[in-house]
Amino acid sequence: MRLPRGRHRRRSRPVPWVPEHDDEDGYRGPARLSVKDDTIDVEVVLGGHLEPLDGKYHWYGRVAQNDAVDAAKKGGATGGVLTVGEGVGAEGRLAEHDAWGNMRITGLGAPPFERPDVEVTFPVYPAS
Repeated sequence: MRLPRGRHRRRSRPVPWVPEHDDEDGYRGPARLSVKDDTIDVEVVLGGHLEPLDGKYHWYGRVAQNDAVDAAKKGGATGGVLTVGEGVGAEGRLAEHDAWGNMRITGLGAPPFERPDVEVTFPVYPAS
């Protein structure tokens, strides 16, 4: 079928694939950030993943805009201990602000939020 001159059939654009977000894979809520000698109540959004190249758990997230955190960062603080609830704190590094004033935080090793247990099985090969 020919279209009249000057009119073109528009191609439909493919719908971009966006991974589904699993809210159980991370943490969103209140936490305590210990920086130097101060403990600051903060709101965080955290996630993480096991990095197969180094075999370590990398966790990361955002600390909601907080004047006390900003003052600590301006005062030279580069990291602190983030604690969620009554859990064990995790060392984190304070990085940059995002466009909304939130502070990025990253860490290596056990995250400050609970992770479900994972069962790992290894294949057993017969001795040759």
